[in-house]
Amino acid sequence: MHAVDKIRNLAIIAHIDHGKTTLIDSIFRAAHVFRENAQVEERVMDSNDLERERGITIRSKHCTVEWKDYLINIIDTPGHADFSGEVERVLSMVDSVLLLVDANEGPMPQTRYVLMRALRLGLRPIVVVNKADRPNADPSGALDKTFDLFVELGADNDQLDFPVLYGSGLEGWIVSDLDEYQREEHEREAHVADGGTLSPSLLKELADAAMNDLFETIVAKVPAPDVDQGAPFLMQVSTLAWSDYIGRIGCGRVLQGGLKVGDELQRVTTRQLQVGDPEAGWEMTGAETARITHLWVTHGLENREVDEVAAGDIVWLAGPDEIALGDTLASLELEAAGAALPPLEIEEPTVSMFFLVNNGPFAGQDGRAVTLRQIRDRLEREVRVNVALRVEDLGRPDGVKVSGRGELHLAILIEEMRREGLELCVSRPEVITHRDEHGKVLEPMEQLIIDVPDQYQGTVIQELSLRKGELVAVEAAPTGLVRLEFTISTRGLIGYRSDFLTETRGLGVMSSRFSGYGPWRGELPGRERGSLVSQAAGEAAAYSLENLQQRAVLFIRPMDRVYEGMIVGENSRRDDMLCNPTKRKQLGNYRSSTKEIDAGLKVPRPLTLESALEWIADDELVEVTPKTVRVRKAILSAEERKKAEKRGAAAL
Repeated sequence: MHAVDKIRNLAIIAHIDHGKTTLIDSIFRAAHVFRENAQVEERVMDSNDLERERGITIRSKHCTVEWKDYLINIIDTPGHADFSGEVERVLSMVDSVLLLVDANEGPMPQTRYVLMRALRLGLRPIVVVNKADRPNADPSGALDKTFDLFVELGADNDQLDFPVLYGSGLEGWIVSDLDEYQREEHEREAHVADGGTLSPSLLKELADAAMNDLFETIVAKVPAPDVDQGAPFLMQVSTLAWSDYIGRIGCGRVLQGGLKVGDELQRVTTRQLQVGDPEAGWEMTGAETARITHLWVTHGLENREVDEVAAGDIVWLAGPDEIALGDTLASLELEAAGAALPPLEIEEPTVSMFFLVNNGPFAGQDGRAVTLRQIRDRLEREVRVNVALRVEDLGRPDGVKVSGRGELHLAILIEEMRREGLELCVSRPEVITHRDEHGKVLEPMEQLIIDVPDQYQGTVIQELSLRKGELVAVEAAPTGLVRLEFTISTRGLIGYRSDFLTETRGLGVMSSRFSGYGPWRGELPGRERGSLVSQAAGEAAAYSLENLQQRAVLFIRPMDRVYEGMIVGENSRRDDMLCNPTKRKQLGNYRSSTKEIDAGLKVPRPLTLESALEWIADDELVEVTPKTVRVRKAILSAEERKKAEKRGAAAL
């Protein structure tokens, strides 16, 4: 067990793809967390398949490294705005943050958000200008923009006096003096170019010293935990986990005192007097006694069970039956009312959709058809650890309403469920609105930043203006890219990503973050093209599809199974069009039965889960199975849809 003054707790925060997880890989190598001959995957902290496939961090991860006689606890946080709920709660466990900024892109929307949260908590960040070795990198420009952002967010004088490091997390070097490092690197390259060699011992020495400036800065600038080891035990739950064998597991930093397995403590619950408004105050809502059954601390990437923990440690514990985010765990020596800590501030969801039982003709053929009770049970397990998620039972016999921080937040949950073998249908995402004190409707707003080749900026500006976006700033880069900053409603962004990729030929990059609520911006233009809806069941025929592709973009191939009400393509006009994709050419005895194979069919548009969610209309659903993503009408029968339209109930 390390002395408190030898412990350093910090989080790594940044915009998506600015190199947090890759930097941690280099920290592990420099601290010799793994054996010399160990086979270690890249982005070792991205532990699940979805994180590796998408190249993003979805869940915050905790790891520890030892450098000299110091224990450094590091928390890798998500960089995507939809998972910022993960960032908010872990910042309460640390004493400083490493703020990574891309040397080329500079501060991005999520950089602003996570930095704002850190500054509000009084943390003093360490700025790391990452990817400084890239072509077109502008470390000085990125640093200037970062300083301006600190000022804009109201940083105090101590926070403005932040240490600065430069480096490449991918290449494994972080230095305090970039010019000196580059000069020495050029000298070594020139030496090798002249026929010289670098000895293995020198190369090892350089590799071992490549991260020393980072470790030295962490030890010097990150304060040790300010705790009292002699006081009664006190901690607040900042992260949740679940075990089918143990139950709920809480994680947090021990604020004072110590704890042993078998000790009794009290769990004190609190709540905000007004949800979403921390300034309205809070109150204690209850207290119960529980006994600690398990304690864990992290070593490297593994959680190791221990018998005892002390103030300053970041620990996982189990015992109380119900552990909730923000709960205070305190010694029985303390009065519950005096020990209670303010609830953690977690921002509310902005987007919702319905999760419905799959009632289509193919239900249960690709995966495990589930009942509404099974869907509820799965979502209840998710809510135990995914605190930014909300599940509402609105009395529908076929589904529940699920709300999250954005489309991607909900899409990741759906993807996890389908990989577990479940089938379900989901509706089009819709924004969650509020009303102000005057009764006016408020909707969630986004700060949107787009980097696009200059020849496409006119098209992007025109399209976003139709979606009620306001252009805030334009900045030209020497590389031929233009950075456009907009303020736009979340509603205006739904369904735009696929159009954006088409408009910019896949060369544009867009990122956004929730910035607050603003006045309702009125009606937005709907989808410009209708659906191609099958009115027959069977296998799709090449003959029929060849005719249909002249009037629509197809989603299916020949021999794909279809059913009545399934959407098989996008119509070239606004209205929906009924079709029979199973119709085959009538063959005579003089015609070759293999002639159809040569039909000139175009490659169908692939439907991913995200693209399907963006594309569907209000009266349509995405059918998600372990093998397939389909789109369909909510009401499958064309005759029943007409009746519903007359009643005005076609939409969900």
